[in-house]
Amino acid sequence: TIVPRLEADHRVTVNMGVPRFEPEEIPFEARKRALTYLLLVKKRRVEISTVSIGNPHAVQVVKNVDKAPVTTQGPLIEKHARFPQRVNAGYMQVVNRGRIKLRVYERGVGETFACGSGACAAVVAGIQRGLLDKQVVVETRGGELNVRWDGAGKPVWMTGGAVTVYE
Repeated sequence: TIVPRLEADHRVTVNMGVPRFEPEEIPFEARKRALTYLLLVKKRRVEISTVSIGNPHAVQVVKNVDKAPVTTQGPLIEKHARFPQRVNAGYMQVVNRGRIKLRVYERGVGETFACGSGACAAVVAGIQRGLLDKQVVVETRGGELNVRWDGAGKPVWMTGGAVTVYE
């Protein structure tokens, strides 16, 4: 159950739950839990972090999110054999310890302008890898989100605007 909280600035805060990292909980085919994994995609090794925020995510750190192969590599990662229920492929550019840029290829959908669970997954992966602080601004093509995670066993909190984008 998700219970949103309306903030004084009219943004909405949501408890996105406690992230999961065990391969069987994502699900992801791996012998044991690791901080990062190498995934073979079209004869190229891609380093990913895996996390479930209620749905599976594979997060990759890239130098420039605008040049990331989201639409070409994203579908290959989404349907990779090591993800039996498919996966959302995230491409994260670390701007600094408190800000990232993110693009996500969502499973069954394609690239989207924003992905709340993808933003949370990217921040959690970045914190786990020692790249980010516990509170991060996530810049997507659809706007900005604020994501906070205080570490293992704690829920991820996401704050952002709520607007109608489609009827």
